[in-house]
Amino acid sequence: MIRSIVAFTSLMVLGLLLIWGGMHYHILLKKTVVTNATTLEIKKGDTLDSVIKQLKAQHIAIHSFWFKMFAYRTHLDRMLKVGEYVLNKGATAADILTLLTEGKTRRYSITFPEGWSFKRVFQAIKDNPNLAHTLSDDELTNLMTKVGSDKSHPEGLFFPDTYYFEKNSSDVELLKRAHDKMKRLIAAEWQKRDQDVPLENPYEALILASIIEKETAAAEERKKIAGVFTRRLKMGMLLQTDPTVIYGMGDDYQGNIRRSDLREPTPYNTYVNKGLPPTPIAMPGKAAIHAALHPADGNALFFVARGNGRHAFSATYGAHEKYVQLYQR
Repeated sequence: MIRSIVAFTSLMVLGLLLIWGGMHYHILLKKTVVTNATTLEIKKGDTLDSVIKQLKAQHIAIHSFWFKMFAYRTHLDRMLKVGEYVLNKGATAADILTLLTEGKTRRYSITFPEGWSFKRVFQAIKDNPNLAHTLSDDELTNLMTKVGSDKSHPEGLFFPDTYYFEKNSSDVELLKRAHDKMKRLIAAEWQKRDQDVPLENPYEALILASIIEKETAAAEERKKIAGVFTRRLKMGMLLQTDPTVIYGMGDDYQGNIRRSDLREPTPYNTYVNKGLPPTPIAMPGKAAIHAALHPADGNALFFVARGNGRHAFSATYGAHEKYVQLYQR
């Protein structure tokens, strides 16, 4: 008789617990707890308890016990993903649990346009408040080792693109992604290059591509300009390209090149130094890299800006001078 009473009582308690649990499960699924859109940031070292405390601090009306119980069911206590989560207005506790379980963190973006110098890239990174800044100006000397490069100069080795990242991703991690993307691209393009291009290795292709990138934004002109530079390299002629002079001037460049600047013997001045400059002068995009490795045929050795974003090409210096008089003077 006593055993029957105990069994009956146990069943009653179990039934009540199931009803109670079912009621709270229903509340978990249906009751809105986020009345105004907000964000939840989970940092390294945060626990389920600290997340619940943070939700409570933001006046999100979750039931701590049941929230934790259902979190344990999905092992959320052991797999919290660091990042920032957007909690939309009208979200339930179940919605929050799903968001955390799936690790759907908010993603930010940063864009490095084609033709930017590394100096501008690094400044954009420093100005971005959503990245973890681990690099100081003094530590840039170690950057290339950190991203896995055998080069000492960072210019041109990072691919211009839009990169998405989670809050507090490190600046080094972002730059490594950009470096690896450029490394893969130049390796693939190098394998498909025209066999008669006067370039010794992929790095020289990057250098030439960076000059092409700075010389024109017109897609139809890239291969023609690559052809001019390729023919000059083969003939041993000076490249005589203004963007290299500007790069060599550094902060001294104030928007205008003087005749004395063209004679200044910096390592990047292609008016006085034969061949390519020692490093790229900007970040070339894929189209410029492709053009450097697939230059257009022809006999043009000169070009001059026409003032409309395009250039006039010529095979002789005499014809070139006429274009200079027409478009420049």
